[in-house]
Amino acid sequence: MDGRVQLPVLNWIRENYSVDFVDVITAAGMDGLLVSKKNIDHIVSSINTSISVNGSTRIFVVGHHDCRGNPVDEKTHHEHIMLSVKRLKGHWPKIEIIGLWVNSRWLVELI
Repeated sequence: MDGRVQLPVLNWIRENYSVDFVDVITAAGMDGLLVSKKNIDHIVSSINTSISVNGSTRIFVVGHHDCRGNPVDEKTHHEHIMLSVKRLKGHWPKIEIIGLWVNSRWLVELI
């Protein structure tokens, strides 16, 4: 959700995966939300639309430095991202799901 990470992430995905457009499904502290026991049906529905209507072939789970929606340390963010990837893999086992971290210099790192 944080506007500080949008352009770095979009540019990184376009550069590394040769795509022109990236669908963005966002919520404050998404990595924390995805690992919680909360209902994520609205997120699943949005991802289904991205895949079935827009033809998306990958899902990226992104966490970032100074996240106010999930205010945990970097190590915990990395754990949340990987657990989020695993949870989403249960919904889309044939889709590539990739974890990304945006560091304190606003550079994107593959998890």
